[in-house]
Amino acid sequence: MVGNKQQQKQLGLLMVAALALAVAPSPAWCRELYYSNSSSSSYEESASAASRGSEGPMVTAVIVFGDSIVDPGNNNNLKTQIKANHAPYGMNFTDSIPTGRYSNGLIPTDFIVQGLKVKQLLPPYLGVELSTEDLRTGVSFASGATGYDPLTPVIVSVITLDQQLEYFGEYRKRLVAAVGEEETARIIEGALFVVCAGTDDIANTYFTTPFRSVEYDIPSYVDLLVSGADSFLDKVAALGARKIGFVGLPPIGCVPSQRTLGGGPHRNCEEKRNYAAKLFNSRMEEAIANKDPKTRTVYIDIYGILNELVVNGAKYGFTETTKGCCGSGKIEVTGLCDSRFVDVCDDVDAHVFFDSYHPTQNAYKIIVQNIFDNYLQFLLA
Repeated sequence: MVGNKQQQKQLGLLMVAALALAVAPSPAWCRELYYSNSSSSSYEESASAASRGSEGPMVTAVIVFGDSIVDPGNNNNLKTQIKANHAPYGMNFTDSIPTGRYSNGLIPTDFIVQGLKVKQLLPPYLGVELSTEDLRTGVSFASGATGYDPLTPVIVSVITLDQQLEYFGEYRKRLVAAVGEEETARIIEGALFVVCAGTDDIANTYFTTPFRSVEYDIPSYVDLLVSGADSFLDKVAALGARKIGFVGLPPIGCVPSQRTLGGGPHRNCEEKRNYAAKLFNSRMEEAIANKDPKTRTVYIDIYGILNELVVNGAKYGFTETTKGCCGSGKIEVTGLCDSRFVDVCDDVDAHVFFDSYHPTQNAYKIIVQNIFDNYLQFLLA
């Protein structure tokens, strides 16, 4: 009975993080931040064999759609609890500024643009003053907690994927006004598009809230997500994308919050969530294999590398693989991961996860290096 009460309390905490709306305005941040140099903004590894010998940028721009894994701050000014523009987020960023990235420092898209020699950081489309050069080299439209299920962003009042496409249309008009139609077409044709979402659909909409699980079993819900993701890829291709990296789902059941909610007293990886992620990944890999070859769409597996960090973390210098750095590490995320209310670990680089949901900068760096080593050659061929 005590265990059940504790689990109910933890479930309530996660629901607060996932569903509560915030009305306080977020602090403004300086555009110069994106051009500051610091040790946290360097990507030491080269872009693998595919990049060796390349002098300049390997793509014209990087354009990103998705969720919190690739959101550098688009949620900052939304009336939602799902934002990371407060400490301890950004504790290892330039001047310890919480930019809205769901990490202690950089996120995958920052490492991607660095590795492709495009720029140091990929900015959000919203909430910052973008220069012509920012527009030329790409932005992220991603919004934390969105998903392929149209209900997912509605629950937490964040930007839908279709709205992200509308922002892209606005972005394209701004680019045309700045550099002309011909140069805009060249930039978009030579850009790398990245699509990364789906984790919130499974972890939150299906397993945490009651809205979908009463209507769908896991396979049928995955069908819904696959249909949404497949349709979204077609829409991105229709916008002129010729190189798309589609990021699959991680082992969702091994994320700290999901261990806490579904992993029992020992907080084991929760296998139903992992099953849903693997089923989605296999279905999307099949769907992508049948796409129009006019647009090179590459399925990118991150399940394997994140699972490797969780299972064999010591090989990579990690000593904590089941808890986040923030608070107890078991349930704190977004609004619950706040330096005003919880402590932060002293050894963040030893953690795979920063909060109970998002990896640390150190883990992201390894994940992106794995992407470059295994998929870059296919995206840029």
